Amino acid sequence: MTTRSELPGTAESYWMATAPGTRWPALDTDTTADVAVIGAGMAGLSVAWELTRAGRNVVVLEADRVAAGVTGYTTAKLTAAHSLVYERLRRTRGREGARHYARSQQAAVERVASVAAELGVDCDFERSSALTFTTDPRQHAAFRAEAEAAAEAGLDARLVTETDLPFPVAAAVRVAHQARFHPRKYLLALADDIAARGGAVHERTRVTGLAEGSPCRLTTERGATITANDVVVATHYPVFDRALLFARLSPRRELVVAAPLPAADAPEHMYITDDMGKRSVRTAPLDEDRRLLIVTGESFTPGTDDGRERFLRLDAWMHEHFPVGDTTFRWAAQDNDVSDGVPLVGRFHPGARHVYVATGFGGWGMSGGAMAGQLLASTLTGTEPEWAGLYDPRRLRSTLREGAALLKQQAEVARHFVGDRLKTTHVDSVAEVAPGSGAVVRVEGRRCAVYRDEDGVAHAVSARCTHLGCLVAFNEAETAWECPCHGSRFGIDGEVLHGPALRPLPPRTI
Repeated sequence: MTTRSELPGTAESYWMATAPGTRWPALDTDTTADVAVIGAGMAGLSVAWELTRAGRNVVVLEADRVAAGVTGYTTAKLTAAHSLVYERLRRTRGREGARHYARSQQAAVERVASVAAELGVDCDFERSSALTFTTDPRQHAAFRAEAEAAAEAGLDARLVTETDLPFPVAAAVRVAHQARFHPRKYLLALADDIAARGGAVHERTRVTGLAEGSPCRLTTERGATITANDVVVATHYPVFDRALLFARLSPRRELVVAAPLPAADAPEHMYITDDMGKRSVRTAPLDEDRRLLIVTGESFTPGTDDGRERFLRLDAWMHEHFPVGDTTFRWAAQDNDVSDGVPLVGRFHPGARHVYVATGFGGWGMSGGAMAGQLLASTLTGTEPEWAGLYDPRRLRSTLREGAALLKQQAEVARHFVGDRLKTTHVDSVAEVAPGSGAVVRVEGRRCAVYRDEDGVAHAVSARCTHLGCLVAFNEAETAWECPCHGSRFGIDGEVLHGPALRPLPPRTI
């Protein structure tokens, strides 16, 4: 059996390890603002910065640390080339919909470039092409159609068969004028500028209540009240379910490994493929002679896999195909896919007047977050962009494609919600939980999530997710409890690591 010590690299994100920590104050008194933004990731800080720059008084409320959630564990590709998206959009949203998507996403790339230049941020910003490739000759026609659709939508896109990857490809769609960057260095500069312009940034301030109205009122777990004319929920997965967006969002985790390689051997561009269980490749600068190769892949639903074998498989693929040294970092990213494939950015629900949401970026949160910043800031200042309707969360789609995706997604949630309860237990007793591992155990008629640390001490919490009550499962590679229904994640002592859950798993005595 593979042990955790055999996993490659340090269990940390490169972006987290190479940017300074933050110490913004927690909010423990009541306050007011024109706009309250919940979440300090790419979307939340982009919205807050745009609004602050427009003269609005903004308060940012982050449950943990700035840019330390999903944004701190991304692969940080900044691109409008989102795999094979434009031919699908041309079919489902028409040519105008595809053009709106391309225009808004490319504008987001350019916005990050201009903001980084304006603020003088040293965030390793580099221009690069983005290529979606296949090694299967049977996919050539589909890739040709994608290249044509992307070019028709307004991107500098073309079909190629030659790349600088160290292995042959059958076809690739190459989109020029894209970028890569260090997301935390960029976002920490945005937070500093928000404060310099009179805005407020608060960390360790988890919002637990929202009363919509004119004005809106937010409450925090510390008991503070925030009164704001408008509210933006930018928490990756919405922490409030009144819009029932959880029925349209499907969470997934993707693993990441990174290792140094000689700069002369580094791919010049960014790559992605759905072949081989999905593989995404990019590099980041290390020094004059080396770059860091970052490889992503091995997607799975949180709570359905412990990730260990997937990490090993991804790491083996990287070493097989590239002349890298020892693996230095490994981490995991979490994304939310929307059933119709387009992010949800705009008014939270049909009755919303002052509450907005940004979610469902499907693995493309860097361009998506910057796009959301432009869209929501423009909307709140009265100049809604022409492409706002494409992302409107209130849209209703009756296509068979979305209907099938919704049914499949909800069937999977129901399978976990009901099926996991029909299991008699995951292990027979607490004594069977080995050091360094965790399991769900029935204790005195209640299911407990039990983790035993390396010293043999057992930590027990409720096994029921505090979001909607699904049973959690243990991710051994990341030492966390995960909910397979909507992606909430918890630490070994029950603390919330990732929403939509707002409350920790209650402790249990065993």
